[in-house]
Amino acid sequence: MKTEFVKLIDTTLCTACRGCQVACKQWNEMPGLRTKQWGSYQNPPDLQWNTWTLIRFQEYAPKEGDFKWLFRKDGCMHCTDAACVKVCPSGALYHTEYGTVGLHHEKCIGCKYCISACPFDVPRYDRATDKVYKCDLCYTRLQGDQQPACVKSCPTGALTIGPKDAMIKKAYARVKELGGDANVYGDKFVGGTHVIYVLGEKAEVYEGLPKNPSVPVTTVLWKDILKPLSLLAAGGVVAGSFLHYIIHGPKLPDEDQGQDTKGGE
Repeated sequence: MKTEFVKLIDTTLCTACRGCQVACKQWNEMPGLRTKQWGSYQNPPDLQWNTWTLIRFQEYAPKEGDFKWLFRKDGCMHCTDAACVKVCPSGALYHTEYGTVGLHHEKCIGCKYCISACPFDVPRYDRATDKVYKCDLCYTRLQGDQQPACVKSCPTGALTIGPKDAMIKKAYARVKELGGDANVYGDKFVGGTHVIYVLGEKAEVYEGLPKNPSVPVTTVLWKDILKPLSLLAAGGVVAGSFLHYIIHGPKLPDEDQGQDTKGGE
């Protein structure tokens, strides 16, 4: 594996300019989405098959009369222990040499297992193409020693990327600098994510961030227990049939099978 990369999102530096949101669409050549006013600055309302990066706007009032905005860039967390990769039956979802989670769209069969398995509710399905879509952390740009489009476009330094250990160290140094309820989110879950946050408030304050994300038990049961057992059972049937053939030879028809007896004459 090449150097593992981690993208750091410092929510305390985000101004919600949405430059990353636009850059993601431009680089990946995704069509625009017709939206409408739904009572929030957040637009579109949620991630879509053609919106892999979304700036979430959240009104937060820790106490009466004290209001502030919480801005958070949402998208794939690129888990090390990725539930989507585990459940994908076609190999469309896979771990890249950078530790991120890539997606071969041509291999996707539209089963949507990854949607059910993802603890962060990230993959999105498009009925027109019968495919699932999500951020791949600009894999081709990483191959060319370039920053992801979202990171390149960020004017405040809220988005940065670098070697895993260095970025985690940077995140904790930033938390120490901020003090208060600031914390690092992502490095302790699902084997460690390759997208981590510096949060200005406790994690449970942020809408849509699971408190303790984990690979669903059903996924573990299928991938690590039932699937291997089913393959073992299938292999046993094949081996048993072959052994029977070696010992007893091919099954031959009865001597009178196929003879014309014509009504017992």
